[in-house]
Amino acid sequence: MFKKILIANRGEIACRVIKTAKKMGILTVAVYSDADKDARHVELADEAVHIGASPSRESYLQADRIIAACQQTGAEAVHPGYGFLSENEAFARKVEEEGIAFIGPKHYSIAAMGDKIASKKLANEAKVNTIPGWNDAIETAERAVEIAKDVGYPVMIKASAGGGGKGLRVAYNDKDAFDGFTSCRNEARNSFGDDRVFIEKFVEEPRHIEIQVLGDSHGNVIYLNERECSIQRRHQKVIEEAPSPFISEATRKAMGEQAVALAKAVNYQSAGTVEFVVGKDQSFYFLEMNTRLQVEHPVTEAITGLDLVELMIRVAAGEKLPLAQQDVKRDGWAIECRINAEDPFRNFLPSTGRLVRFQPPKETMFSADTRHLYGIRVDTGVYDGGEIPMFYDSMIAKLIVHGRDRAHAIALMREALNGFVIRGISSNIPFQAALLAHPKFVSGEFNTGFIAEHYGKGFHAEDVPHDDPDFLVALAAFMHRRYRARASGISGQLEGHGVKVGEQFVVVVLDDEGEHVHKRVSVTDFHGQTGSSAVAVGDRNYKIDSKASLGSIRVEGNVNGRAFIAQVERGAGKNPLSLRVSHNGTQIEGLVLSPLGARLLKLMPFKAPPDLSKFLMSPMPGLLVEVSVKPGQQVQAGEKLAVIEAMKMENVLFATQDGVVASIVAAKGESLSVDQVIMEFA
Repeated sequence: MFKKILIANRGEIACRVIKTAKKMGILTVAVYSDADKDARHVELADEAVHIGASPSRESYLQADRIIAACQQTGAEAVHPGYGFLSENEAFARKVEEEGIAFIGPKHYSIAAMGDKIASKKLANEAKVNTIPGWNDAIETAERAVEIAKDVGYPVMIKASAGGGGKGLRVAYNDKDAFDGFTSCRNEARNSFGDDRVFIEKFVEEPRHIEIQVLGDSHGNVIYLNERECSIQRRHQKVIEEAPSPFISEATRKAMGEQAVALAKAVNYQSAGTVEFVVGKDQSFYFLEMNTRLQVEHPVTEAITGLDLVELMIRVAAGEKLPLAQQDVKRDGWAIECRINAEDPFRNFLPSTGRLVRFQPPKETMFSADTRHLYGIRVDTGVYDGGEIPMFYDSMIAKLIVHGRDRAHAIALMREALNGFVIRGISSNIPFQAALLAHPKFVSGEFNTGFIAEHYGKGFHAEDVPHDDPDFLVALAAFMHRRYRARASGISGQLEGHGVKVGEQFVVVVLDDEGEHVHKRVSVTDFHGQTGSSAVAVGDRNYKIDSKASLGSIRVEGNVNGRAFIAQVERGAGKNPLSLRVSHNGTQIEGLVLSPLGARLLKLMPFKAPPDLSKFLMSPMPGLLVEVSVKPGQQVQAGEKLAVIEAMKMENVLFATQDGVVASIVAAKGESLSVDQVIMEFA
């Protein structure tokens, strides 16, 4: 077994690999860029080597520097994680040539599966189902139209070297095919330096289901069940689960056996994933093979009780797989939510900056260590007070739950999301809460078009209706009364003017337009205990018990005998005296007042927010890489104004109406904060 390994990655996957290596008694070496000098993976590793500037092309993509770090530290093996150089055949070959073990497949396996056209031919030879189509590079748009007609619309036009949703179009007619081919080719040339394009049948109502495979250097290959990855937004996975709520036992077995056949065809030696598209009739077709560890591997670990990282390390060290196909278990149900630094209410724009608060729910499960314990697992590479840099992807953490069955897993995940405290940046937690509560998700009746179909016009607060909105009002009054009770006990109060706790309140639910909702609430303590109260909101009655410490955001307790987790925060909204209450993805901001205070508030004039329509403001933190207009220039609605780069993505800002540019306030190359003014219009 290796004595020391280097992790050629960053963030949560680097921390994940370090966790298993420590369990195995293996020393670890981290590599880091300028932006990551204080990162969690650097702190957790036994050694750390600086490899360059913040952009990944100057650090984590520098193969020679990573190999030099191995030689400098005496690391005997490299774990590439996912992304960066994990599927780079040249890097894997170079590592092997330097006498260092690559904790992943052999370079020839990566090469065979890395090219979509070559991999489809290999899959055909291995008798793996492939989608009908044209697998050779297509030269002209006219030829693309001919092929599309032969295959039968709808068809998918794909770049051979594509990935992450780039170089991909769906065509429903000749015009779509002609235009889509041209766009795909240009996009592929610019993004990947490879303009080869092919065409395949587009499967309607498709589900994205993948099979986890594991092979060793002794010719053994097994499959570890499947993962359901159909909940995607713009081809990026959002929620993954294992097993799939859709496929039958017969389909599972057939898909698994074909995945093993493909892995054996390329002499696969490590953990890998064979991705399939599955039609509504359970017909399935090979998409591609990912020759690395997947982001969503924890759901497989939860239901099988295996540690995939440990098995990868053992296989790379030459050991045989410790189990055969008949030994693979499938216990319970696991779901993973990707918690990303993005604002779902601003069309999922990236959100970078300092994590003022980062308090994930308490972990109660970690793969093989507690293989039969249902509960919560958090994989993350950040910490309270840390920074989310703009140079890398937007993932903050992966939240994984393992339940007895799917309904139990969904309930566990909803509670875990309720207790996940993130402040300082925006996160997609409200969106995840909405997805988990959606009837179609709960029933398992969804496909890869689910998010586009139900949230095609963006995500809004009203997309997360609460099944009992008065509970949020009751909780605001309950916590306010606890604050009052504490304040009443402070010594040195002026006689006759001390804080009175009271039992009658009005919770004013604040609205941005000034149309506030007034709710009369009474709060009565049981037996004089401030942690146990009867709360009445109109004709709704709640018995709330909670010992949550005042000042902490997370509030745990019971309401009418049922456990709950919510978040309550003072002064977090627009009014410094208000309480912000969040539960099951729904959030309210409420002022808890005496009846007299509420009557006086109604007499206060509403101050309308300032008109900002004459300004172009940055919707996210990022780098201003382009200003496309000049002062005095006439612009039309839809015209490009500026480009901001954040989290490996370029975000183009367009004019929302016709106008004249009065002045450019921010300069190209400037780092912008949220709502910073870029330009002003006349």
